[in-house]
Amino acid sequence: MLLIVGTIRLPHENLALARPVMRRMVEMSRAEDGCLDYSYAEDVFEPGLIHVTERWRDQASLDRHFQTAHLSDWRAAWPALGIHDRKLQSYEVGAPRET
Repeated sequence: MLLIVGTIRLPHENLALARPVMRRMVEMSRAEDGCLDYSYAEDVFEPGLIHVTERWRDQASLDRHFQTAHLSDWRAAWPALGIHDRKLQSYEVGAPRET
């Protein structure tokens, strides 16, 4: 399983414009074969900081994700929304367990 975590930033005044675009990206990604979880979360202390968490079954699933139209649309929207400072890291992990 692949775990992707990180952050993106955008001007906090653009959050209202970004929410429907982010919602579409999340919903379309969650519907993909091999997507186990996909979420964006606004930081409660720093407006405009978005936490990204993704879980993918395997690298092939993630590679297919990179070829989707909704990912292209999402990235094309970044300049108008002011999205910048993308910092994501990918980890290979085992099966989750309760802690």
